[in-house]
Amino acid sequence: MTTDSIPADREPFGYAKLIGIKASDRLELSKKIQAGFPFNSFVILTRTMGVTNKELAELVQISTRTLNRRQKEGKLKAVESDRLLRFARIITYAIDLFEGDQEAAQNWLSSKKQALKGDSPLKASRTEEGAREVESLIVRIGHGVFA
Repeated sequence: MTTDSIPADREPFGYAKLIGIKASDRLELSKKIQAGFPFNSFVILTRTMGVTNKELAELVQISTRTLNRRQKEGKLKAVESDRLLRFARIITYAIDLFEGDQEAAQNWLSSKKQALKGDSPLKASRTEEGAREVESLIVRIGHGVFA
């Protein structure tokens, strides 16, 4: 999904704001990723998704020990921040697809899709390329294209 396909009423980088990160452009957002997001961004996304720390950590590919260390440090590393932002983006786009219905979006994200070769959108989004395919699927569904 490109910024061109984000609904007009959606604020640019609203997916970053979903996890408490404010940025006015991609370069500013990139610098914040490189600096590492506050651990609270992780906590916010668990609440939004209705998942446990352990479940989100598995998606973002952070071990339990590392997650505990990050919580004590109060900050994520750049690669972890980047992965967290990827899921915030996917969640935001899915919520938009379901017109603000977070429960419907979460159910859709968690269920296996033939268009994703049997993976759920969440599982597919563990990599950037998989996330791009999920975004493409969301755009197609949003435009009424059979997926």
